[in-house]
Parts: sequence; structure tokens; C-alpha cells
Amino acid sequence: QVQLVESGGGLVQPGGSLRPSCAAPGTFFSIATMAWYRQAPGKQRELVADITTGSSTNYADSVKGRFTISRDNAKKMVYLQMNTLKPEDTAVYYCNARYFILTTSYNYWGQGTQVAVSS
Repeated sequence: QVQLVESGGGLVQPGGSLRPSCAAPGTFFSIATMAWYRQAPGKQRELVADITTGSSTNYADSVKGRFTISRDNAKKMVYLQMNTLKPEDTAVYYCNARYFILTTSYNYWGQGTQVAVSS
């Protein structure tokens, strides 16, 4: 059973910073692309950023230059450094792990952590 546990969300003023983290214990971590998604009320879940096993990263246009995804393979942790936060960044942020074993794909989600940006 793959378990992803997010933490580090919260309420912050516009222009502020947060750094959610995702604990991903398990042997899958070394072969998984890890990602952060978010879902705002009334909107579809969208990809925020992902990072491959080789630490190549990809970002949504809306967060480029403000957010940084990173991973610590020894600790099996993924982080999302969020700077210059805007009200439109308000959402539940979900950690995601995806990987393949032979021809089978695996995709797992955390329970989410709430981020609210408001003055």
C-alpha cells in the first residue's frame, strides 16, 4: 500500500511563502516521478509541478518563476517551495506519485493539504 502524506499548508498573505512537503515512504520512491497538483473550489485538478527520478522538473505556466519542486531521495520526501503567493494559488494541494513496472502503470495520491492566500 503506497501512502503519501502531505503537510505544510496553511493561510498566508499575498506575497508570502509556504513550503508544503510530502512524505513518500516505500521502495517505489526511487522509480517514481513525483508531482504536486492542486484543485481550487469549482475547478478541475491541475498539475502544478513534477520532478522525475533524474530531477528534471516541469511547471505550470502560472507558477513558473515562483514555485520550486524538489525531492530528497534519501529521506523520500518531496517539497514545493511556493513564493510570491497570490490569491489565485488558493487550493488543496495534492502529492502524486506515478511509476511503471514493466507494462503496468501505478498512480497514487495523498490526502491533500489546504493552501489559502488571503489578506
